[in-house]
Amino acid sequence: MSTQSTPASPSSHPETLVATADAGLEAVADIAPPIHQTAPFRAHSDEDFAAMSATARHPRYYTRDGNPTFTRVEAIVAALEGAEAALLTASGMSAISTTALALLAQGDHVVAQKTHYMGTTQLLGTLLPRFGVSVTLVDQASPEAFANALTSATKLIIVESPANPLLTLTDLGAVADLARARGVLTLCDNTIASPINQTPIRSGIDLVVHSATKFLGGHHDLTAGVVAGPQALVEKIWHCAVVLGPVPDPFAAWLLLRGLRTLPLRIARQNQTALLVARFLEQHPAIARVNYPGLESHPQYALAKRQMPAGSGGLLSFELRGGFEAARTFINAMRLAVRAVSFGGFESLATQPAAMWAGSIGAEKAAEAGIPLGLIRYSVGLEHADDLIEDLRQALA
Repeated sequence: MSTQSTPASPSSHPETLVATADAGLEAVADIAPPIHQTAPFRAHSDEDFAAMSATARHPRYYTRDGNPTFTRVEAIVAALEGAEAALLTASGMSAISTTALALLAQGDHVVAQKTHYMGTTQLLGTLLPRFGVSVTLVDQASPEAFANALTSATKLIIVESPANPLLTLTDLGAVADLARARGVLTLCDNTIASPINQTPIRSGIDLVVHSATKFLGGHHDLTAGVVAGPQALVEKIWHCAVVLGPVPDPFAAWLLLRGLRTLPLRIARQNQTALLVARFLEQHPAIARVNYPGLESHPQYALAKRQMPAGSGGLLSFELRGGFEAARTFINAMRLAVRAVSFGGFESLATQPAAMWAGSIGAEKAAEAGIPLGLIRYSVGLEHADDLIEDLRQALA
């Protein structure tokens, strides 16, 4: 179920939006909203049932179509992203896959960047071509590469900025401008930045997707996704979602709603800590390179300051000089950061992408994607910065 409109809010500040953007959606007196843990909803009469089933986006008909708990989440995410509407799904990948399947048909062409989240890479390289959709991958740091890849059949540009795991940026405004001039839709994965640090729609992007499992939820305890954008496009995606069935669980939606309430506070802390950690690592002799857009040494630092004015996020990566074995030794020596996939939660996590991705896409493709053997991806949590830095110091020793 997608929001039909974003509730009015007296403020545009994220801290206020997460507390008020869903106000008035239900005639209840609860301060903490209820969980609508149900599949079907009761109709009080034949006329009531007919009205419910005739309204495509009715939030109290059947949970595959919509649910009042979903509506609250969608209202807040839409408000944060500056979108007309949003749609909650069961995972980040279901959000981006459902969006692609809703907007594309046989014979269409997609332009996307070479570096994406692994699931998106598989969608672009395997699933879409099976349905007759061609895909061209380009260097995300070059707006000219996007322009040169466009054809008369191009219907969609898919970007991710910053991109996992090297934190390379895409110039969202430049891509949006060239797409709009050609009548091409644009879709941005905004998971790593979060809507606190970056709002792609305000840069001209049409649609934004999130793996809400990450920063939006913030507690490593739910799986969900969301897509936000113009009402007409979200409605089209909703119709596809009803058929495909990527239905979130109402309790997971409620957990996400609870996580959203503290999103601005968590992101502000993670922005601050990640920058301190990145600066420490940049000065350490065992580190060959640190990838973090907030560092002056980042090749796209000027773009980061313009495109992500509130901060550069809680995810960074760094390369150890000793290569694969040095990275593995480091991972094993950490005491605070947990070795686990995902990112964006309250607890710091770390992975060695070359070791992790070799088992899924293969070592050769990982190398083709430019993943150094000694690379560590580090998701900063809410622990004290001094403690995280001390843990990194002892692990590097």
